[in-house]
Amino acid sequence: MEFGPRALIDLAAVAHNVRRVRECVPKARIMAVVKANGYGHGVARILRALGDADALAVARMAEALALRGLGYAGKLVVLEGSYQVAELREAARAGLTLVVHSDEQIRLLASRRLPKPIPCWLKVDTGMHRLGVRWDRAVAAHRALSASPAVVGLPGLMTHLANADDVADPFTAEQMTRLLQVHSETGGELSVSNSAGILAWPQTHGDWVRPGIMLYGISPMLGRCGPDEGLRPAMTLASRLVAINPCEAGDAIGYGSTWRCPEPMRVGVAACGYGDGYPRHAPSGTPLLIRERPVPLIGRVSMDLIAVDLRDCPGARVGDPVVLWGEGLPAELIAERAGTIAYELVCGLAARVEVLESAVSRPRGEALG
Repeated sequence: MEFGPRALIDLAAVAHNVRRVRECVPKARIMAVVKANGYGHGVARILRALGDADALAVARMAEALALRGLGYAGKLVVLEGSYQVAELREAARAGLTLVVHSDEQIRLLASRRLPKPIPCWLKVDTGMHRLGVRWDRAVAAHRALSASPAVVGLPGLMTHLANADDVADPFTAEQMTRLLQVHSETGGELSVSNSAGILAWPQTHGDWVRPGIMLYGISPMLGRCGPDEGLRPAMTLASRLVAINPCEAGDAIGYGSTWRCPEPMRVGVAACGYGDGYPRHAPSGTPLLIRERPVPLIGRVSMDLIAVDLRDCPGARVGDPVVLWGEGLPAELIAERAGTIAYELVCGLAARVEVLESAVSRPRGEALG
């Protein structure tokens, strides 16, 4: 029996979530975002669950070349584009599609003859002010990019939604209006929707959508969790109870003595901590699951261990599985308690955590087998 933390990656859940995207956007094509090692789930692993996607997207050139090395031969988009001539040549040889977001990148393409021309998207800054050519200069930039001999076909237009996670925020509609004004003069395909746009803003769906976090069963929307959106968690992080300590009223738990027992009680110790990727700042009261019952974390998170209040789980025993997030306990809830976002939790899984995979969903607790 393994007592350390394990992450179960449910490939059937990933495939289900791709189908959920398709339900939301029946007329658009899907560019599945698998950057950051598939949001921490293991890109080589989840490739097998993405067969319904029309293309994949990553942030950086090295990620794209790694996917080609894994044998992925489909349409592959590099969201940050290329910054060097050598990268342009690699992109041409590997059959990549580049997102161009600056005048410097346009000039780099315009000044080079490549082994073969590259399909491109023009990233338009419609108000997020991160990457992209400002919307009031985008028509000229699109014309310059289209004229480059290194570019094949008519570049599409892409933007990123800043506030789409909030359905009451009008800025998403403003961003879309700005992009459509550019599009009226340039033509080409449109790619706007991230996960939040897919779920809440149908007017942003365009020709291509770019689901990221929702592929992994996590909701991008404020105050909501994956199951609220019809999604299934792709990662369940679980460990086991390694000790149960009988404590007296007034006993202090953990570093800093920040939590004291209000009465005689059993305190469980689970083998997982910030050295495994569990958030150090998760406060007392953050829920975990033992025997499918929620139990609260107590005291500070240590590098390798956390303590839990077992008063509501009197039957708990050493060796019992402990679910830290995932099936039955959305990562969004843990992230909210810890003052972060679920993206950070799944991307921050430590290398020492053993990762297993399942082609079908399993009941809670079976991640430890």
